[in-house]
Amino acid sequence: CSRDWSSDVCSSDLCMHDIRLIRDDPAAFDKGLTRRGLQPQSDALLVRDKALREVQTQLQQMLARRNEASKLIGQAKAKKNEDAAAKLMQEVAALKDAVAKGEEDERSQQAALNDLLAAIPNLPFDDVPDGADEHGNIELRRFGTNPGIKDPKQHFDIGETLGQMDFEAASRMSGARFVVLKAGLAKLERAIANFMLDLHTGTFGYTEVAPPFLVRDQAAFGTGQLPKFAEDLFQTTTGFWLVPTAEVPLTNLVREQILEAKQLPLRFTAYTPCFRSEAGAAGRDTRGMIRVHQFSKVELVSITTPEQSAAEHERMTSCAEDVLKRLNLHHRTMVLCTGDMGFGSRKT
Repeated sequence: CSRDWSSDVCSSDLCMHDIRLIRDDPAAFDKGLTRRGLQPQSDALLVRDKALREVQTQLQQMLARRNEASKLIGQAKAKKNEDAAAKLMQEVAALKDAVAKGEEDERSQQAALNDLLAAIPNLPFDDVPDGADEHGNIELRRFGTNPGIKDPKQHFDIGETLGQMDFEAASRMSGARFVVLKAGLAKLERAIANFMLDLHTGTFGYTEVAPPFLVRDQAAFGTGQLPKFAEDLFQTTTGFWLVPTAEVPLTNLVREQILEAKQLPLRFTAYTPCFRSEAGAAGRDTRGMIRVHQFSKVELVSITTPEQSAAEHERMTSCAEDVLKRLNLHHRTMVLCTGDMGFGSRKT
């Protein structure tokens, strides 16, 4: 559950877009971007892709000719044809330089294409409603009845009155957007986290994980935090990133591995601190625990096949809902529209 005790459950196809899929159906790719309120981009991407493949074809031809010429040198020398051998050696030397330049060109063009692909958000599923912002979100169901609290108070007013939520002490040691929880509230946060972990592991079959809180570039890139959201993260002077969510290390548990389909789904849960710079939150929620730099969260991550993704997403949503039901908390389950979804999400 996230900071406001609601739960965001996203279905994501991670990393960058596959240029092969864009080649196969550019119209579908552009349609997905249009639903997100973006301009079509397949034409520009395919122009770069074509140029890259032409370089790769030229490289393959030069490498093949270099290998052929190298063999012919040996044959010429065997026949004591030194003139032919000398010309072939000159050709091989020239090809060596051309191949080196071609490989550098290939790396440069591949990097440029990858950068473009990595900056494009995920495409929404067909059943995600279209919309420009939160006003386009749709309520799917609700649980319980509104308690109808008279004269409601803000959470920070209650916490400070109890003497168990201390923003001033946090500010003295860490600056703005931090909080110290004390006594009953500190115990309550720990108890709720234990409750969630016990429920998800004992009832729903998730495996509890205690992951690192520091990750390298590749891990943050693999879950869509980099490159687009670098300013929203905290980075150490030694190149590590503080995790903004346990989704990052949990998903990277299977990084650089090939899994057998029979192993899936893999279901992981973790209780971790999360660190976010809130770079774009100036003037928003300046009081309270909504947009702090550090907060704790229980995360759910499933690794499954594309064919089972939608069903697993629904299952995960029900697991999150069950937390709120068991706590008898009145809530709504919403599906976010295309204009309100996160960058890496296909459905939320």
